[in-house]
Amino acid sequence: MLVPQLTHVPVAARNAMRDGPRDSATHLRHAAAVPALGEIEIGGRASRESAGESLTVMAWNVERLRHVDAIATTIADRAPHVVLLSEVDKGMARSGNGHLLSRLADRLGHSYAYGVEFLELGAGNEAEQAANGGAENLEGFHGNAITSAVPLLRPFLVRLDAAGAWFLPEHGQPRVGGRMALGGQVTVGDHRVTVVSVHLENRTTPAGRADQTRHLLDAIDRYDAEAPVLIGGDFNTLTATYEERHADPAAWQARIDAEPDRLMCPDRHEPLFAIMAERGYDWRGANALDKPTQRRPAGDTTPTGHIDWFFTRGLAASAPETLPAVLPDGSPSADHEALVVTVRVR
Repeated sequence: MLVPQLTHVPVAARNAMRDGPRDSATHLRHAAAVPALGEIEIGGRASRESAGESLTVMAWNVERLRHVDAIATTIADRAPHVVLLSEVDKGMARSGNGHLLSRLADRLGHSYAYGVEFLELGAGNEAEQAANGGAENLEGFHGNAITSAVPLLRPFLVRLDAAGAWFLPEHGQPRVGGRMALGGQVTVGDHRVTVVSVHLENRTTPAGRADQTRHLLDAIDRYDAEAPVLIGGDFNTLTATYEERHADPAAWQARIDAEPDRLMCPDRHEPLFAIMAERGYDWRGANALDKPTQRRPAGDTTPTGHIDWFFTRGLAASAPETLPAVLPDGSPSADHEALVVTVRVR
């Protein structure tokens, strides 16, 4: 459902979800009762009538969008027609409790579509909880977005995960919802092109991400099986489970040392790439394959890899770039770099 504003969830209701039973069956009941999980908020205004014969697209996991002004500058410098965003907060205390997407779209002269991945019942991850100082979320929304300088047609939302693992107490970050994708179409020349912003799960197996990919591609074909497609976002192609990567850091580092290209060339370890290829999607021409897409603060030696991607079907891609996510002082504006590509209809 398209709405001018997502349906508010009262603080008392959010707190009751957080403080009550935290099991999978309860999660399903809560998720079904939150209208915002099925809504797409539409706002802003497109500043251009059409894209012409080519389309320039940026994809970026903006880590809550808390550094909205620096991120807006990075985007404006490339002037993409369409921006596919992951990890966008609305009404979250950790990012100032504002509507950051609306601010970004106004700055860029874009319209926007926004979908909720999670209704956040707390202050966020461990570091965010520690820094929160007791502030309360006004809305608690966190999700994916598309901004567009040209008209965005027929927006759609695909929920990829209903398991509710993030709601369970052991995760320490209570959330209702699950990973999702947000899409729509823009006109390129005489063709409609489907564009999709996606965020796959990090706390699952490569097989789990493959299942989410199948679900997404099936949904795209039901939406429009004939239109060319560009999918972009954070695929979390980390090549192992969360437990394998974090339970024994030394053992994980040993695996990376033994396979030094593992994180930069994850297609041998993540079956979603084979699924994409079987369904007619390409990634080799749409991405700068020699650069990691994760950004670490100075002094952080955690291995980085290529976990953000563009996939195209029926499009010729050119000029792929990976742009640094940095503030004027050189510190990160997000923990992912920004991806850019230009496409034409074949």
